[in-house]
Amino acid sequence: MFYVLSALLFFFPALVILGGVYDLTTMKIPNWISIALAVAFVPVALMVQLPWQDIALSLGIGLAALVIGIALFAFRILGGGDAKLLSASLMWVGMSGALGFVLVTAIAGGALSLYLLAARKWWPMMPWTAPKWFTRLMEPKGDIPYGIAIAVGAVLAFPNSELLLKLS
Repeated sequence: MFYVLSALLFFFPALVILGGVYDLTTMKIPNWISIALAVAFVPVALMVQLPWQDIALSLGIGLAALVIGIALFAFRILGGGDAKLLSASLMWVGMSGALGFVLVTAIAGGALSLYLLAARKWWPMMPWTAPKWFTRLMEPKGDIPYGIAIAVGAVLAFPNSELLLKLS
């Protein structure tokens, strides 16, 4: 049982990091990542014997984040994959990790945005060639792969989640 639980708890950080890498290299986060995270949450929560109130609260936080994410997507502020990954991640970090997750994600996203703005200004002066994904990333009016910031926030907030706190 310990090994199964350890593998499942490794599942969350691995998938959010994978989502960040996909976003960096393709500017898309596959739906299967967010779906896998959402579907796996309840069995993992039951395995760690999380109280049903905490499970319901985490599902509610995820649903609220999805509704807000859809609104931000409609106004072209956030990508659709970002909204889904953010929502699924909030379910896993729960109420105890939500504030830290949101703050770290916002700081990481701001830092990433500032870095890309500066890098995009200087990129045309660089004489070397780069992979296609990097060239797309450096387009002057290109999108920001916010999945990277979501992954950073999720991984750093996960130790404060009800799932891990229940195990300690």
